Amino acid sequence: MARPSFIELPASDIAAAKTFYARAFGWELTEFGPTYACTMTGDVDIGLQGDPAEATHAPLPVIAVDDLEAALAEVMAAGGDIVRPIFAFPGGRRFQFRDPHGNELAVMQAD
Repeated sequence: MARPSFIELPASDIAAAKTFYARAFGWELTEFGPTYACTMTGDVDIGLQGDPAEATHAPLPVIAVDDLEAALAEVMAAGGDIVRPIFAFPGGRRFQFRDPHGNELAVMQAD
């Protein structure tokens, strides 16, 4: 079953963003290198993307699926525009697309 599992936020200053969310909401953020951190609750988690080359311009909803290749085919068949083909990241693989209304989303399959 596909479900929203993650929201990735652009963060130009990762340290300041981590401090803000920790103070504002008590979130514990796990670092995955110098430019990325995220919550690891297992529910809908929040990621902070500090690499300008990787960050989207707006929050990036991420949908978890069991079969990434099948989801890619369905998104394309439904009219989605693939903006990043399947790539690996620590914890899984994903692709990013724009829906017919211009919203950018990602679809991921965990390792």
